[in-house]
Amino acid sequence: MRDLPLSPGDGALPVIDVSGLAAGGEAREDVAAGIGAACRAHGFFYVVGHGVDAALVHRLEELSRRFFAQDEATKMRWRMALGGRAWRGYFPLAGELTSGRPDWKEGLYLGTELPEDHPLVRARTPVHGPNLFPEIEGMRETILAYMDAVTKLGHRLMEGIALSLGLPSGYFAERYTADPLILFRIFNYPTQAVPQGMDVHWGVGEHTDYGLLTILHQDDVGGLQVRTPEGWIEAPPVANSFVCNIGDMLDRMTGGLYKSTPHRVTRNTSGRDRLSFPLFFDPNFEARVQRIEGLAGAQALDDSALRWDRANVHAFSGKYGDYLLAKVSKVFPQLRDEVL
Repeated sequence: MRDLPLSPGDGALPVIDVSGLAAGGEAREDVAAGIGAACRAHGFFYVVGHGVDAALVHRLEELSRRFFAQDEATKMRWRMALGGRAWRGYFPLAGELTSGRPDWKEGLYLGTELPEDHPLVRARTPVHGPNLFPEIEGMRETILAYMDAVTKLGHRLMEGIALSLGLPSGYFAERYTADPLILFRIFNYPTQAVPQGMDVHWGVGEHTDYGLLTILHQDDVGGLQVRTPEGWIEAPPVANSFVCNIGDMLDRMTGGLYKSTPHRVTRNTSGRDRLSFPLFFDPNFEARVQRIEGLAGAQALDDSALRWDRANVHAFSGKYGDYLLAKVSKVFPQLRDEVL
């Protein structure tokens, strides 16, 4: 599909105050209606009034900058090859692929912290296990506190999404997310130039996310872009907000009523390194993804001709873990054997 033009002034993403989700009653219904409208129109929206401590977010930013400021040899002490089947750890610049091309970013892969003796780890379940926390004072505690706070926000947002679909608030929790698969990333987009001859075009190339809901904190540098029917639009930083977007499994569950929207990140030329913190709030690894029955407006058509990857998410049937592994094995081909 040809690249659509960038339309920075058109179709700005909505900003939703989600504090009403905790209030209940009419306030909760109003927030749910706003979420539903955003999911139908864009598949992307900002949330404010979310209750996540701004000081915690700031502390995570500061510690992350300290980690990425280290030389590569030091950062490679926490390389992903040491994380094994847990799929955790550091990857260097251009070490992650999107559509077969390297992205111009480095990052730290994290997730729900599980000890080695946890039943899922002992069973060698992929993407489950202990994290590789950098040896920076306070970083382990800050990462765990941040993941806990944003995971709680994810549960609340999924209640709002359920209500927006005319479903009971606990619909997703009862079927998919009582014990969600939480994957968390800390990404650094450096301002340094790409070496001559390297096939790098984007900070992150065009893609959709795999699961239910992504909850992203970005710093004040910017660079996130969202694809709309009219063209690419900017998703600039909004103070004290998170950017939320739909993943492929919510697209599948809603029969395309809520579509997973392609997005990308430009190469950083700001003169300052850019940080972003996506937390993926996804179905349990063993959950079998099903279409929501009787959902008004759902079609579940094969829209693969219109998708960035030509995939038909509505044809998928099986465990969420199967879908996830098929995707992540393409992101880090050199680590494929660790999880498959």
